[in-house]
Amino acid sequence: MKPSDCKLLGKSRRGRESFIRPTAAVLAFAAVAWAPKIALADEGGVSFWIPGFFGSLAATPQQPGWSLANIYYHTTVSAGSDVALAHEFRIGRIPVNLSANLTANVSATGNLDMVIPTYVFATPVLGGQASASVIAAYGRVSTSLAGILSGALTVPGFVSIPFTRADSISDSVWGFGDVIPQFALRWNAGVHNFMTYLTGDVPVGAYDSTRLSNIGIGHGAIDAGGGYTYLNPQTGHEFSAVLGFTYNFLNQSTQYQNGVDMHLDWGASQFLTKQFLVGAVGYVYKEVGCDSGSGDHVGCFQSQVVGVGPQIGFIFPVGDMQGYLNFKGYGEFAGKNRPDGWNAWVTFVISPAAPTSTTTTPPRRMMTK
Repeated sequence: MKPSDCKLLGKSRRGRESFIRPTAAVLAFAAVAWAPKIALADEGGVSFWIPGFFGSLAATPQQPGWSLANIYYHTTVSAGSDVALAHEFRIGRIPVNLSANLTANVSATGNLDMVIPTYVFATPVLGGQASASVIAAYGRVSTSLAGILSGALTVPGFVSIPFTRADSISDSVWGFGDVIPQFALRWNAGVHNFMTYLTGDVPVGAYDSTRLSNIGIGHGAIDAGGGYTYLNPQTGHEFSAVLGFTYNFLNQSTQYQNGVDMHLDWGASQFLTKQFLVGAVGYVYKEVGCDSGSGDHVGCFQSQVVGVGPQIGFIFPVGDMQGYLNFKGYGEFAGKNRPDGWNAWVTFVISPAAPTSTTTTPPRRMMTK
């Protein structure tokens, strides 16, 4: 998911120009590990991992040195009574001794701007290429909930008291997101590329357990996984997939702990020219562990969602650096215990330009580490 560049390999063995060689996952700037927190999974529909975090070229090599990515992210989602009930419990609108039934809808929109500086090390680590990144964001989230709550309030020593209430709640928040550090290693073997990564959540973002809208998630998390990219610079064919798992720490404000989450992100692209590509992106997200803790009043609450959509990218020089602009979007379906809808990303990356060859004869190895 790191910013980088693409370079022309020169002439192919058949005497025609080969497609550009992306030397890092410039397309993989699809998401970050936080977003409008109504929009995800687990506690109240919220998780650390945003599906789509990785995308095309996720495992390809990078140019050593500093690079910078800026991402604008928009999301619009909605959910039914299951997620609305979980949020009513979280913000303290439902007493724990109330046996409640809620018929409601919850919806949210979010707009975030994300800044991601990355440093790629020139010295190999374990035979691969190491990189370190930090993700930060600032933006606005708006959430609304409307419905009818009914149930029975149990009073010790007395009979149950019937209870009915109409709820209409909305709020919004401006603020910073949590800080997300990440470390990755990548290896290359011809058209095959491999990577592993470790990331996590430092919960310092805008969060209040009594508020519907949040940008931070209110607890720490650790996420790790591995990925693969097939990239043929002669044909311009590319396919990437990254599988990862998230362990969530206890939210001390709510005494709620999300279960272990599994996520598979993928991307496929075709370079139509040396500077222009089109393709598709997608993800599968599923919570494989159960939620727990004394603050869990909704049970296991395992969530899932599937997303798919298009992408388009442009590569261009920026002085002596390399520029990359990517547009991508996801439509979601097969959601369970979480809001779903659509999201869109605009990514701009500046990275070191790859050295250009002064000869028309390509090197023996079409891809290097």
